Amino acid sequence: MNSTHVRWLAYGSLALSTSLVGSYIGLSKLLLAAFPVFLLAWLRFGLAAVLMLPWLRKDPGEAPLDARTHGLLFLESFVGNFLFSICLLFGLQRSSALAAGVIMAGIPAAVALLSWMFLKERISGRVALAIACCVAGIALVAFDRPGGQAQTSLLGGLLLLAAVFCEAAYVVIGKRLTASLSPRRISALINGWGLILVTPLGLWQAASFDFGIPALSEWLGLLGYAAAASVITVWLWMTGLKRIPAAQAGVFMVFLPLATGLVGIAFLGEQLSLVQALAYGLALLGVVLATTAPATAHESGQKSYTPGPAKP
Repeated sequence: MNSTHVRWLAYGSLALSTSLVGSYIGLSKLLLAAFPVFLLAWLRFGLAAVLMLPWLRKDPGEAPLDARTHGLLFLESFVGNFLFSICLLFGLQRSSALAAGVIMAGIPAAVALLSWMFLKERISGRVALAIACCVAGIALVAFDRPGGQAQTSLLGGLLLLAAVFCEAAYVVIGKRLTASLSPRRISALINGWGLILVTPLGLWQAASFDFGIPALSEWLGLLGYAAAASVITVWLWMTGLKRIPAAQAGVFMVFLPLATGLVGIAFLGEQLSLVQALAYGLALLGVVLATTAPATAHESGQKSYTPGPAKP
């Protein structure tokens, strides 16, 4: 498979991953009505850990985990799973799904900043313009206050902004990890750390929770949430990130607000204003600019993990 095909497969993985994330952000508002925040997060990580047990095995040709890699895996899970989930879920309780989705579109700019600071990635003019389109969309929605919708409080906005930088750090740390580990094993290991981190809080809320209250549909929704949030989306993201520079990959986070907005309209009774539609249009323009940017030397020549010959 030539480099162009590999690049477009990576783009597809990134776009599908963030679209699924955006979908479960909207649908998680429904689950929050049935489960408290920490219990929801704990059940998510626990179910995902069972689903990903086979992924914990070391692949042929993969180097043993050293102290630095263990530290990065912990940090990836602490920032990208634990803190992100807490900031996101508490932020969602204090905002509309549409507003939350567009605030989260700030992730590309945050990723570009952190990748420049920590990965020393050079950001091309086209990718910078793509990031600017995403930021412009956020600026538009910040001044839009459609009537009849749930408003976003100051605390809700700050929590969602914190989630933006947690997710940006997740991208940058993940880029480091894909140089030595397979996407599947990264997904399983960081989920395991997430389960360990949230277990005390999850058990605390589980002690006073009546598990007979949620309906079967809500339990099925929880299972789908766990599979999407911790298994499928993480694997897709790490698979695409292995081939694409972090700053360019960050642009694909704009699919997150698009999917969140669609869920808010379809299932939560929210309305899409003209200004928000324009914001989403700018986000899509950013994706077009990012995907038509030429491959960089960093992208084509980067060292990345390749499974051994025995891997299917």
